[in-house]
Amino acid sequence: MTMNSAEPLKEMLGKAASEAGLLVIGIDSALDYNQHPTTRFRLGLPDDTARELLLELSEAFDFDKPELLPEMTTHLRESARRLRNPRPDAYVTVAGLPISFGEFRWPFHRSTSGSDTYIVHGLAKLETGNESPLHAKISASMTVTFAEIVPAPEQPYAETFIYNAIRRTLDYGQLEMLKSGNRQPVPVTTRFYSRWQKKFVFADTTDDSRLDFLATKAYWLSGVLGNSDPVWITDPRDAQYLNTTAEELKRMAAELQKQGMIQLHDDYAAATPALMARSVEFEAKLMKALDFTKPSFNEEMRAGHTNM
Repeated sequence: MTMNSAEPLKEMLGKAASEAGLLVIGIDSALDYNQHPTTRFRLGLPDDTARELLLELSEAFDFDKPELLPEMTTHLRESARRLRNPRPDAYVTVAGLPISFGEFRWPFHRSTSGSDTYIVHGLAKLETGNESPLHAKISASMTVTFAEIVPAPEQPYAETFIYNAIRRTLDYGQLEMLKSGNRQPVPVTTRFYSRWQKKFVFADTTDDSRLDFLATKAYWLSGVLGNSDPVWITDPRDAQYLNTTAEELKRMAAELQKQGMIQLHDDYAAATPALMARSVEFEAKLMKALDFTKPSFNEEMRAGHTNM
């Protein structure tokens, strides 16, 4: 990477991060899957730099365009709020799995197997607070046609729907958490997108299932992984995953507070002792979700017969 070619990106990102309430902690040069230069920005909160957000962009990427800037701004603002979670990289699935995402190599690259798709690799790990070795190496793909609805094949414009596609694929029992293994496919197809509504659709949920999801989130992310520190309970990323709105999540959170399960602090929620007393229930749900992946899992994939 040359200093001159990277400077405009650094200047633009630094300004956008500052406006979103983030601090650029560090900047590193890297290479993408095809050995093209990228820039990795390590971002944090001005009052807490212990937790970092990694943002990787193609060196030549210019997000300071009318059609790209709004989504970048939204991504950074949401990231600033997510960074206040005890574990900003951690999520839960509807099925009841607490997982973290990491080691993604952005941006997308064209498939090397000859298929007409774009690929991004990453890792989903089981997070139970006990250093579980279970994980899934991910190869998320989208067709060239599907890519036309994505503003840019870069992290800020794709991370949310990729993470949600992985969560939903786990819910379907089509990914398995293993101690070792090859990459497992996550096809991002039109089954996850409504052209009529012009939005991603991952799950049809009810008040009861959203209430259960938020309880699961508070139990694992606040109670188990966060020492009962509050987590962002109205995260738009979860709203997209559940096919609902942040406002509906706030309404559900208020109901959980009435039940004594969480303590709300604006849009953040901390697990209460009453919620943590339900540990047997959440552990059983986790084991059921793990078991669900095994019978329906592709045995050729288990053996490592992949072409991605």
